[in-house]
Amino acid sequence: MPGKIRVKQIGSPVRRPANQRRMLAGLGLNKMNRVRELEDTPAIRGVIRKIPHLVQIVDKDN
Repeated sequence: MPGKIRVKQIGSPVRRPANQRRMLAGLGLNKMNRVRELEDTPAIRGVIRKIPHLVQIVDKDN
């Protein structure tokens, strides 16, 4: 059973490639300083690894 992680958007999607903007939207983020609680799965971790300059993990709960 996967835990939860809280992800915060720290970068703007303006002037970023379209695929990075789509990754942010896939995480449910679209505005600066927004925080979402997501399941801690390998797919979510992979997206976060692709855009570390735009998001940060705020809290991890197992």
